[in-house]
Amino acid sequence: MKSRDTAPASNFIRSIIEADIKANRNDGKVVTRFPPEPNGYLHIGHAKSICLNFGLAAEYGGTCHLRFDDTNPIKEEVEYIESIKHDVSWLGFDWGRHLYYASDYFGQLYECARELIRRGRAFVCDLSGEEIREYRGTLTEPGKDSPYRNRTVEENLDLFRRMKEGEFEEGSRVLRARIDMASGNLNMRDPVIYRILKAYHHRTGDKWCIYPMYDFAHCLSDSIEGITHSICTLEFEDHRPLYDWILDALDAENHPQQIEFARLNLTYTVMSKRKLMQLVDGGYVSGWDDPRMPTVSGLRRRGYTPASIRNFCEKIGVAKRDSVVDIALLEHCVRDDLNRRAPRAMGVLRPLRVVIENYPVDRTEELDAVNNPEDASAGTRKIPFSRVIYIERDDFREAPPKKFFRLAPGREVRLRYAYFVKCTGVVKDENTGEIKELRCTYDPETRGGESPPDGRKVKATLHWVSAEHAARVEVRLYDRLFSEPVPDRGKGGPDFMSFINPDSLEVLPECYVEPGLADAEPGSICQFERLGYFCVDTRDSKPGAPVFNRTVTLRDTWARIEKSRKKGKK
Repeated sequence: MKSRDTAPASNFIRSIIEADIKANRNDGKVVTRFPPEPNGYLHIGHAKSICLNFGLAAEYGGTCHLRFDDTNPIKEEVEYIESIKHDVSWLGFDWGRHLYYASDYFGQLYECARELIRRGRAFVCDLSGEEIREYRGTLTEPGKDSPYRNRTVEENLDLFRRMKEGEFEEGSRVLRARIDMASGNLNMRDPVIYRILKAYHHRTGDKWCIYPMYDFAHCLSDSIEGITHSICTLEFEDHRPLYDWILDALDAENHPQQIEFARLNLTYTVMSKRKLMQLVDGGYVSGWDDPRMPTVSGLRRRGYTPASIRNFCEKIGVAKRDSVVDIALLEHCVRDDLNRRAPRAMGVLRPLRVVIENYPVDRTEELDAVNNPEDASAGTRKIPFSRVIYIERDDFREAPPKKFFRLAPGREVRLRYAYFVKCTGVVKDENTGEIKELRCTYDPETRGGESPPDGRKVKATLHWVSAEHAARVEVRLYDRLFSEPVPDRGKGGPDFMSFINPDSLEVLPECYVEPGLADAEPGSICQFERLGYFCVDTRDSKPGAPVFNRTVTLRDTWARIEKSRKKGKK
């Protein structure tokens, strides 16, 4: 899918595909795939890959396969498969009939391994895992041949068959490709392509006790499915020679082209699945769908929209070198999308009671409010107004500093859609001195917030809710999970956990919103005027008791960055 406001940017992958189409390679077809391992939840980096693979296929009239590379039953769960399917679909992509599993090909992969043995290109090795690592060598020293490397074809076929039939214990034997222990690429030093795992598989049950390694299964699955362009992230660049070697060694009829692109790195975020799991297991977040997590499920629960994520992925483009993208750009894309689609409402997060003394005690009136100034078709709504209202505590200062234009003793302000009000008194707690209540008067000539006949002006407009009619709700204010822009500094740097932001979540249990939000549906999104965009939590909300998660504030850091950048170029 394309972003709403830009044509697809040219990049090196599009150039490769267009050159292939022009040369009629692959008969002009484009077949891509998104191949997640079902051992965790997808994150924003996976979303970039999803948008790229499905987007390119759609752009060039091709197809994109969703394939689960389920070759490690120890770490895989059906829960992850279902969550991945949901995430891909939610992002707006449809694999149609092209849903596959590497386990669909276990029989073919086994025969491919036997063919490598017959061709003298694979052997059964009895070295332990630790010994294999010792024999492998280093980046500066070549490896050593396994003492089992020169077994006969017949012996290797027999041992491999017996591995399949469960005769040997886990770790006692593996099947290795016979390539070059002196290769400068460690991945080519006789890599393991099959290992013994006596584990139940979610699709094949107990049929197999040997499973192919990812590198072996991946390239052959691509070939079997007729993939034309196998697009993956840069960490697989060193694996490409092995990808090609396996297909060439087997004279594969279909040999996809592997193309690597830079993975997505975001400021104030970690992307490693292992590190995200540390956050979950350590209780630093409430789960994989915690709104502070970069997982697709977390972003969805926080209120990020599919369109905003797709637009973000289009804006950051595709590069050959790793870089770090400012998270402010992602937040900008969310604001840009929600500004057009989210209905407006008023909510007060830190309430301060206001009594309008000259307003009739038993009177309630309904005022007209605009649902979305960006969308005239959204219409208007009625909101109740009465003698007692709540405003934000931060909108009042008893001794206002310079340039504070909101409410203060003797000062007049506009209430959004309502009236001008003037503060005439302050009521405090006798023991603590805390301000409990404000006393105000209103000007009945200013209904709807219009300027009075005498033309006097005010410098501030405040949001509010009627105390009698407002719904009490819980609001959760989410901030960035880490306090440092680059929390994951790699080896030799501080542990990323030391940068966890202790103020990444603030829970406000006593907030008040317009009565129309009392029954807001889980997952629905609105803008609380002057405060930000909020989403009704899909896990903890109950009928009549919605919990609102702050999606993003209204302050657009990225817009300021771009403005400064453009100004500096002039």
